[in-house]
Amino acid sequence: MRSYIPNFLTLLNLFSGCVATVFAVLNQLEMAAIFVFIGIFFDFFDGLAARALNVQSEIGVQLDSLADMVTSGVVPGIVMFQLLDMSQASGWSEGQLGGIPWLGADVAPISFFGFIITLASAYRLAKFNVDENQVSSFIGLPTPANTLLILSLPLILLYHHNDALNNIILNQWFLLGLTLVSAYLLNSRIELFALKFGNWSFKDNAVRYLFLVASLVLLITLRFLAIPVIVILYILLSIINKNT
Repeated sequence: MRSYIPNFLTLLNLFSGCVATVFAVLNQLEMAAIFVFIGIFFDFFDGLAARALNVQSEIGVQLDSLADMVTSGVVPGIVMFQLLDMSQASGWSEGQLGGIPWLGADVAPISFFGFIITLASAYRLAKFNVDENQVSSFIGLPTPANTLLILSLPLILLYHHNDALNNIILNQWFLLGLTLVSAYLLNSRIELFALKFGNWSFKDNAVRYLFLVASLVLLITLRFLAIPVIVILYILLSIINKNT
């Protein structure tokens, strides 16, 4: 019976991703972000459960990637699609994030470039499934981390009320550039540490403890603006840790 527990958590991740997809399509990006966060929570704990119960399986690995493809592949692509389409609007107001009356019957062709994130996520997940080296570290940015980066943008728009930030986030060239950077990071050869503790020793896990404490401080002080900063910090600490 216990062998089903990790897979059940993975299916909850998939369910959360499906709900997030619906909200993202409806341009209810705040609700989409909430269900993505819930999905990533289940994604984190399904692996912990599998290791704790010693019930790792090949089907669990495949199911995990399939669930991630929805929660951390399809959803961020749709969100970027919506942001790019929003960048083509004549102006921005907080209410635009809650519905789609401004969209009308037309979709800006440039918006479809947002799905580059979905394609890059699919390619990364396929590589991960056949790569036996990504156990204690990752090669390229994990899809959940990339998804948090993309989903932070509408939350910053909604909750930070900063015109300068709004103008940057809703600039089509910024969004296109971030889309390409995101696709590159997902499939780059950058080695990034995994948040897996073999033991609780500070000496063996210094970079992990430093990252977790710094992330907590950033979240408390910067709120949703902290998420892109945390992703950048994650990459920088990984590079420094690799070279020391």
